[in-house]
Formats: sequence, C-alpha cells, structure tokens
Amino acid sequence: MIEPNPTVPAAKTPSSLLDDADVSPLFTPFSVGDLTLANRFVMAPMTRSKSPGGVPSADVAAYYARRAAHLGLIITEGTYVDHPAAGSSDRVPRFFGADALAGWAAVVEAVHAVGGRIMPQLWHIGATRAAGSPPYPEAATMSPSGITLDGSTVGEPATQAELDELIASFVRAARAAQHLGFDGIELHGAHGYLLDQFFWTATNRRTDAYGGSPENRARLSGEIIAAIRREVGPTFPIVYRFSQWKVRQYEARSFDTPQELEQMLRPLTDAGVSMFHVSTRRYWLPGFAGSARTLAGWTKHLTGLPTIALGSVGVDVPFLSQGQGQGSEAPASLSLTPLMELFAAGEFDLVAVGRALISEPQWVEKLRSGRVEQIRAYEKAHEQTLV
Repeated sequence: MIEPNPTVPAAKTPSSLLDDADVSPLFTPFSVGDLTLANRFVMAPMTRSKSPGGVPSADVAAYYARRAAHLGLIITEGTYVDHPAAGSSDRVPRFFGADALAGWAAVVEAVHAVGGRIMPQLWHIGATRAAGSPPYPEAATMSPSGITLDGSTVGEPATQAELDELIASFVRAARAAQHLGFDGIELHGAHGYLLDQFFWTATNRRTDAYGGSPENRARLSGEIIAAIRREVGPTFPIVYRFSQWKVRQYEARSFDTPQELEQMLRPLTDAGVSMFHVSTRRYWLPGFAGSARTLAGWTKHLTGLPTIALGSVGVDVPFLSQGQGQGSEAPASLSLTPLMELFAAGEFDLVAVGRALISEPQWVEKLRSGRVEQIRAYEKAHEQTLV
C-alpha cells in the first residue's frame, strides 16, 4: 500500500468546504438606520475592472442581481468619486457622469427586482495612483504628505483647498447614490487608499490639524461623514470600511492599542457613521495582543455601533496570498464554527463574504438549505470566467 504524500494537499471536494455549524442565527433580519436586511450576509466589495469607460453595463447589473436574491446586502466594487485623481483605471466604474449614473441606476433596479439591497462603495485611491494613470492622466496624485505606501515621493501634500474639494466630491457621490435609490453608501477607508493614508503615520506626516494625534488623522474622514450626513439626513445608512493591513503591506498597523483605535473611530462615530466594516485577512484572529477579541469585536465594543466582519470566510487561503490550502489557514476559514462562536459572543452583527461568492453565486442559499456539498470551491481562475 502506498502512503499518501503529506506534503501534497488533498484535492478539495465540495463536501470538505464547510462544517455543519448551526448558521441559522445569521438568517435573521437586521436593521440599520431606515434599512432592514433579510439576513446577516453581506457581499464584500471586489474590484472587477469590467466597466469599460467607467460605465457599469447590463453585465454588471446581472452580476449583482444574480447574487442579491440570497444576500442581506451587496456592497459594490469600489467606484471612483468625481475627483480627477480618484482612480487609475478606465475599466473601474465611476460614480459620476450621466452615462455611469444611468448604468448604476440599472444595477439598483436589477438588485431591487430580486428583493436585494445594495450600497455603492465610494473610493479614492490617493497615493497608490501612478502618475499619468487613466481616466485623467494629467491629474496630479493626491495624498496626505506626498508619500506612497513604500515611502517614496509621489507629489505635494494636499492643501486645505484640495481637501475641501475632496469632501465635496464625496458629498456629491452620496447625494447621487441616494437619488438613484441605493440603500446606503460605504466609504472606503481601508487598505492604504486615500482615507486610510491619513490614518497611517507612515503616509501621514502632516503637522497641521490633519496629522499627528489619532484624532487629527481621523479628521478628514470625520469631516466627510459629517458633510454627507448633513446632505442625506439622519437615517440613510453610512458604512465606513477600515483595516490595519495595506496593499502589499500586510503587517502594517494604523493603531497599536485599543485606545488608539477608539481615538481614531470616535470622531467618525460622532460625525454620524452608521456601521463599521472591519476588513481583516483572517476574521478570527485577535485584534490586539493580550486579548482574544477580534478587531470587529473591539470596534463594536468601543463605539457601540454595529460591525461587519470580513476575512477569508468560506475560502482556504487569506486574501492576496498565493496558492491554496496553506496549512493552518484551512481549518479556521473553512469551518464556520469559529464564525458562529464569535457571532454568539456579540463581536459582529453582519458577516461579509467575498471570493466565495465569485465562484458560487448561491453560496448563501446553499448554506441555508443544507446543500453544502453542491458549493463550488473558489479558485483564482473564477475571477476572470464567472459573472
């Protein structure tokens, strides 16, 4: 008899993807602001670059509608606000211009037609934008201190006038979202993009009111939230997504202690944010040394606001890692028992699922109906082949 080679991971079968944890508590309604969701599952934002000219097409509407019927909430891929330096691609959707907004109106209509709820993620990439990038190659890159994530110089620090223009851009996008019938908005303050660049001391070396203390580094996000809240009213949901990790800087930390986290999130809470979307690469890991509480758990504990937990739910490798089935990752991410234990402990209110929904649009419904063996396992190739 030939013994199996322990260095070669066994091929995944659908029945090996998830355990038999009781997930029924996640199929209960949840309300935030004037929005009620049918269940606790959220589709996480995932950039697809499938909107030529920045205009979401009928294919984009079909992509979201196909998944919306079974989810509590869809948060769209990042979509550029109308600041000229917001993006670096002419295939990522924008949230301005009559053509793009008409495309988004069709997306909303398609999602609502199947009973779904949807929010756009409003995005500015800041210092990660290379000079000369589309859709506006002549635009100067905008950042807190003219420093990229790797420490190199990318331009001049943003002026107060430029920051005021930026705030107005986010407000216009939020107003358009509400007008189009979206069910709320999400602000992308994670992963080393512009708003997160203000949070992180490696990219924010300002000495004015937007730099230095945690409260100052959170000031811009707070001002954007407050300006949007004044425009959209008291009950329209505003979700804020944040993270510790940055693009290609996975060990980066914007806050080293729960106290620093509270100091940075309190201005956002006071400004009128409705909910926090806590982006981690592994949802189950502790947020800080000395406590088992996750980053989502700390966020809810410190702010009193609901949280969305995110990080490798239903897949066997952390986001942006290479390969599949990397050792100890698989048991924690593929088992839903830890997820349900954290939910029961009150660490989060909603759970975001990303890549698993690319390979299996009916992931949530098959989980609910006990058809786990029919779930198609995620593979990187699915990102290019499935709609």
